Order: sequence, then C-alpha cells, then structure tokens
Amino acid sequence: MAEKTRECPSCALEGPSDASECPYCGYEFPGPHPRWQVWTAFAVAALLVWPLLRLIDHLF
Repeated sequence: MAEKTRECPSCALEGPSDASECPYCGYEFPGPHPRWQVWTAFAVAALLVWPLLRLIDHLF
C-alpha cells in the first residue's frame, strides 16, 4: 500500500500526510479547527443571514 502524501503549499514538494511541518522547507501545516470555532462560525453566519431572510419575507 502506498504511503499517503500531501503537497506543501509553500514549496510544492510532496511530503508525508501525517507530518506537522514540511520536511523540505519547514512550512508548518495548520492543525484541524477546534469544534468550538466551527460552531461559532456557523452561529455567526446564521445570525447574519436571519435578518436578510426576514427582510426578504417582509418585502415579498
């Protein structure tokens, strides 16, 4: 089975997918987003869209 790799966005060379930084240029890959950030982004998006939906409903 082939080892999984990913391309470094900095130097465009292939490296191991489980590395936290590129072995060639030292670029630090971002980690996964914590769950609270994802839920916070969803809540903010919903709060921004809700007034738009109410305005559209009011106009039509």
